[in-house]
This record gives sequence, structure tokens and C-alpha cells, in this order.
Amino acid sequence: MTANTAEFGHAKTTVGDRRQQIYRPDANPASFPPQPSLQSGEDVSPPRLDGHASAASHGKGLAISLQGVTNSFGRRDILKGIDLEIPAGQFVAIVGRSGGGKSTLLRLLTGLDSPSSGRIAIAGQEVDGLQSAVCLLFQEARLLPWQRVLSNVGIARGPDWRETALAALRDVGLADRAQDWPAVLSGGQRQRVALARALVNHPGVLLLDEPFGALDALTRIEMHQLLTQIWQQHRFTPILITHDVHEAITLADRVLVLRDGGIVFDEMVSQKRPRALEDMELAHLERQVLRAV
Repeated sequence: MTANTAEFGHAKTTVGDRRQQIYRPDANPASFPPQPSLQSGEDVSPPRLDGHASAASHGKGLAISLQGVTNSFGRRDILKGIDLEIPAGQFVAIVGRSGGGKSTLLRLLTGLDSPSSGRIAIAGQEVDGLQSAVCLLFQEARLLPWQRVLSNVGIARGPDWRETALAALRDVGLADRAQDWPAVLSGGQRQRVALARALVNHPGVLLLDEPFGALDALTRIEMHQLLTQIWQQHRFTPILITHDVHEAITLADRVLVLRDGGIVFDEMVSQKRPRALEDMELAHLERQVLRAV
């Protein structure tokens, strides 16, 4: 394979061709190259990542432990001695201002970066490199425009990938859109597809980096309900990064505030789900979080 050529399935397409398809807003999906069909029994799954927690996961929540974790860029300290224990399956929301270290913490949990000092462990295994049991959901869906919805969800391929991807689409209520192109979906539907793509990997930990920030208010409420339903069904360990305090107390079992590189607030949310907007205890908790931020 040459430096300017990428392989997608069995077809070779230049990177320039793909760039034109990605960045042309008027691109017609019908003009994209046909997707190759997989031969029976063929396994084109990518190599496994080095994370040790994957075998223990299969969709079950994994415990997370941070002990004395620091992270620095040059002379700037981003995280300052973070000590945190998250039980398996607990839904944690982390609130904080921009630049407070939230995204840095997510990168450490995925294994994309290493702490300057301290120890991070998932399911008792120290994080050293990318973790196959950890999935990350971004604010943007980041779907491949030349792949149909089903192929986007089953992008890792592997045995029975079509059935697995379709089951994940059923979970998010989009099984009937499996053969659509991403371009014809709404923003909320694209984010549902991105969530389904994370679910097919049976995450033990699901990191959510403000995944609903770009959605309108009604769609965001629908996504909150969907995420809660899927979490209760699969029992992975969700870590939600958000600027929205109301979103944090609506979804999470536990709310943390990260400020100036340290955890300055840590409170459990005891109210049963679904949570009422007029609940006085939730309103009091919201005020506490806002003061801590």
C-alpha cells in the first residue's frame, strides 16, 4: 500500500478522493464507491488493543481507581493529585469550566496519554496503553459519510458483525435506518448511531465527552432517556463530561466538580429515576454544584 492510498475493505481509494467526499457538503452518497461484501467466514477485524480489562468486560461495568494522579504540560499543572474510586457500574458526571482538566482526565482513562505521576487502574489492571474495554463518545458523531448506517456501527467488522450492529441499532431505536446514509439523518439520529457504534464493543467503561452539547433541548431530553435506558440494560460504567449542571444531576448517580486540576466537590444523587425537575433536593444540589464550579 502506498503512502497516499488507503484500503477500505477490498477496494483501494486515494486519500484525496475520500477527502473530497468528506468535505464536500453537496456530495451525493450515491456517487460513493460501492461497499465490498464480506466473504463467508472472513474475519477482517482489527488487531486487539493492549488493554488488559477487555476480557473481563463483555458489557459489564468495570471499577476505576485513580491514586495521586497528576498531569503536566511544560510548567503548567493540569491535574493535581487526583484520588478517585469509582465502583463498577456507577454513573459519574464530571462538571467543570473549560480548561479545568476534564478532557485531560478522559485521555488518561483511555490510555491515550499517561499521567505525569500516580496510578490509574481499570478492573484492577494498571492502564498502560489503549484500553479495548473503554469507549469514547464525542460531541460530534464522527460517522463515515461513505458508509451506510449499519456499516458505521459495525466498523470494526469481525464475526457476525452485521447481526451485532443491527442489534445495537435496535437498542437505540434506529434498526429501520440501517441502510440509510449518515447525510440523511438528523443530528440526534447521528448521535444515536455513534452510541450504537460504542455499544457493539461491549464497553466496560463508556466515556462521554459532552455528547449532547450540540443537540436542541427536546432531542437532548430524548437522548438522556435513551442513555439511561441503555445503561440500566447493559450496566457499563459511564463517565459523563458536561458543562450542564442540570444534565449532570438528571443522569448521574454521583456528581464531581473538577476545578483548577482538583476535585472540589463530590456528592451522590440519591433521587430515584426518572427525576422530577421540581424536586427541591435536586434544586438544592444544583445550586451547590454551581457554587463549586
